[in-house]
Amino acid sequence: MLVFACMRWLMLPPWNSALQQFVPRSFHNLVAITYGFADQTWTYLATVITAHAFTYHSRARKEETERLEAQQALATSELQALKSQIHPHFLFNTLHGISTLVDSDGNKAKRMIVMLSNLLRTALQHGQTDLIPLHEELVFIEDYLAIEKVRLEDRLEVRWDVPTGARTLLVPQLILQPLVENAIVHGIACCREGGWIHIIARKKERCLEIQIINSMCGEQPGGMGVGMQNIRSRLKHLYADEAEFAFKNEDNQLATATLTLPRFESPHSITRPRRVGPASVPEESYERPDRR
Repeated sequence: MLVFACMRWLMLPPWNSALQQFVPRSFHNLVAITYGFADQTWTYLATVITAHAFTYHSRARKEETERLEAQQALATSELQALKSQIHPHFLFNTLHGISTLVDSDGNKAKRMIVMLSNLLRTALQHGQTDLIPLHEELVFIEDYLAIEKVRLEDRLEVRWDVPTGARTLLVPQLILQPLVENAIVHGIACCREGGWIHIIARKKERCLEIQIINSMCGEQPGGMGVGMQNIRSRLKHLYADEAEFAFKNEDNQLATATLTLPRFESPHSITRPRRVGPASVPEESYERPDRR
């Protein structure tokens, strides 16, 4: 206020409103100018407070944005780690199945190795993609089941019940493989006479429900394993509380794994469908696209 008053007093003589003219400079004029500016102190304080409040709000919003970006980056890295965990898991189990055939049936073992390489190529095709159309996930599952079919032959029966309308809905990549693997390892491969696995998808009003049902032969499954824990963690990261996973064992005779996912449509359509292999549903119920 003092600096302003001095500058005002030096730059322009004081104005006398009564006389309607400039008057000579004096100490009284200087004090009057100071008091005149002091009358605006509340406006000055309000301006300063508003400026500080805006600066604080901007800084807080920037910090919140940075915090959310850091959380998103952490969640993304954790999600990628969970997805990467599936690759060595099913690879180890599949290679273990191949190793059992190396001495007894070398030709089958070679076929399984070639099929496994194609399977891994499909798994790596989507890279960092988290959600893919259901029909592409089913293509991967069919290839995986083809490998198991070489090993188990007629002991493995596969049933499909996937309506055409559900094929374009988005699902997490590799979300079904641990469920199918668990059904084969704990429900079918351990039975001398084998068993069956039934893959069902239902398109509902607000969600997509997928069920993996398999027969059992009275033996207790060896726990839910890494794959099931991985599924729950991935669903938590991708959908928060909007997705559900349930597993039910009915008297060690029937096991049902149920996924309930939010309904998200894929923007890509399937233009060149073809029928899945033998043990599948009719063509009007499920169709498989040609490989790219």
